[in-house]
Amino acid sequence: MDAKDERVDEAEGLRLIRAFLTLPPDKRAEVIAFAEELARAHGRPEEGTEASPR
Repeated sequence: MDAKDERVDEAEGLRLIRAFLTLPPDKRAEVIAFAEELARAHGRPEEGTEASPR
């Protein structure tokens, strides 16, 4: 990945953060719940548990 791709990815990430912060609190909670569900579905350990090395 070159420096230009990294800048594009960084700019996209900042746009996503800005969009998230403009949401009302109830919609932010929905987004967080959705992201947590995706993380669980992809095998990420629950909070407070330690990840095992692969």
